Amino acid sequence: MTPVLALTPADWLALFGHFMSLSLLAVGGAITVAPDMHRLLVDQRAWLTDMQFTQSIAIAQAAPGPNVLFIALLGWHVGLNAGGWPLALLGVAIGMTGILIPSCTLTYVAARWGHRNQHLRAVRAFKQGLAPLVIALLIATGYILATAGLEDFSAQWRTLWPQWAIAAVATVVVWRTKLHMLWLLGGGAVLGVLIWG
Repeated sequence: MTPVLALTPADWLALFGHFMSLSLLAVGGAITVAPDMHRLLVDQRAWLTDMQFTQSIAIAQAAPGPNVLFIALLGWHVGLNAGGWPLALLGVAIGMTGILIPSCTLTYVAARWGHRNQHLRAVRAFKQGLAPLVIALLIATGYILATAGLEDFSAQWRTLWPQWAIAAVATVVVWRTKLHMLWLLGGGAVLGVLIWG
């Protein structure tokens, strides 16, 4: 069941500020800060359900275009839960401007500075140091999405091991081969229909 919310202007401003702060942490893209969005939107404020959060990310990842579009869907769902499509449009605007303005501004300024100073050792070290951070954030996002809606993950592991095995195989294939990811998505869809359909 979809929650019915009564959001005040302060709530909308807090959502905008939260997305702005997350924008500066989204080193590997907006998807890397999805766990913190889940914490705020689902766990703390209950503005979204687990299902709405997961579906927003799944739809945006499946659709063509940039993966940051899941922010628009999160804002849309918050607005719908708060009172209909006019507020849903407000949610989209707040989410997208909040996540894009700080990171785009910082990226522009930092890229110009980094290009001018690419010969500096500190610049090269900073770029190399970001890789483990991005990987850890993506793993945290994957865990949140994989366990969404599960009350007791450890008790349900026995029934979920095939999905985890497929995810592990797909990860190794992406990492070690040049096989296009669309083949893996298609294979996962076929397996899903054959095994769980």
